[in-house]
Amino acid sequence: MRIHTGEKPFTCDQCGKSFTQSSNLDVHMMIHTGERPFTCDQCGKSFTTKQTLDVHMRVHTDEKPFKCDQCGKDFSQSSHHKLHMRIHTGEKLFMCDQCEKRLSTKQSLEIHMRIHTGEKPFTCDQCGKTFLSASHLKTHLTVHTKEKPHSCSVCGKSFSQRGNLHKHEKIHTGVREYMCFECGKTFITADSLKEHQRIHTGEKPYKCSHCDKRFSQPAHLKTHERIHTGEKPYKCSHCDKRFSVSSHLKTHERIHTGEKPYKCSHCDKRFIQLASLKTHERIHTGEKQFTCDQCGKSFSVKTHLKRHMRIHAVEKPHHRSQRSR
Repeated sequence: MRIHTGEKPFTCDQCGKSFTQSSNLDVHMMIHTGERPFTCDQCGKSFTTKQTLDVHMRVHTDEKPFKCDQCGKDFSQSSHHKLHMRIHTGEKLFMCDQCEKRLSTKQSLEIHMRIHTGEKPFTCDQCGKTFLSASHLKTHLTVHTKEKPHSCSVCGKSFSQRGNLHKHEKIHTGVREYMCFECGKTFITADSLKEHQRIHTGEKPYKCSHCDKRFSQPAHLKTHERIHTGEKPYKCSHCDKRFSVSSHLKTHERIHTGEKPYKCSHCDKRFIQLASLKTHERIHTGEKQFTCDQCGKSFSVKTHLKRHMRIHAVEKPHHRSQRSR
């Protein structure tokens, strides 16, 4: 009946929290006393209740009794199952009062709010970099350890995060279920579609904490801020050179390995960078996309246009001297 009346006669003398049952108060008091009477015989971890221990034991037994009837994914905890179901229902109960973004969990909202406050409470003990959440820090640490435990069963490519592996696997299936209604472009993930749509809306919600520049994607903001901090977290395994962007490191390391993954579709020539391949292929296609706005002459390479522009820079003072005479 106390559920209906709201009566909570049992009060904690430490923090004032009230409970409907004395047994609930007894369990709560263990927070203050530090008592954890239920111990896991596998790893020694202790818990305040037997129910919590039983849930923990599923880590060792790999038991996952809660199954999603939409996609078949299994969960060890009922609460995790409930949160997961919001992916299918689209339910987002928690709204940010700064930008009105809606999130499916309270924890997600708390982490999101740090984007606005600038708070980054999790620090890497290797390089001092700070992060919004523990999961972001854990992902970052793989930069230092180079650990990639999740491998694609089709091509063998490895990833530091399981989520990135799942996204990658859709490349092989060809499934691109998210479509932009503005231009018809399709995407593998909902997040990719959302980021793309900012091209059409012009929305740039991510602001640099050092200058007024804004970005449509958090990854672009992160890369930009390294200009201010001078941070270069990506170190070459062959020499001492460091980079602020992981893709730059990957391209650089091909100098050491000799890898040239980009092959010309017209001849057998190969290249380290995709940009170099595109420039080369214009020799075959005859495409000249860089045009001089002074005389209309076109070039296949941007550097050739820049070199050409010097002709006009030299001509201008010459014409002025002719007129002065």
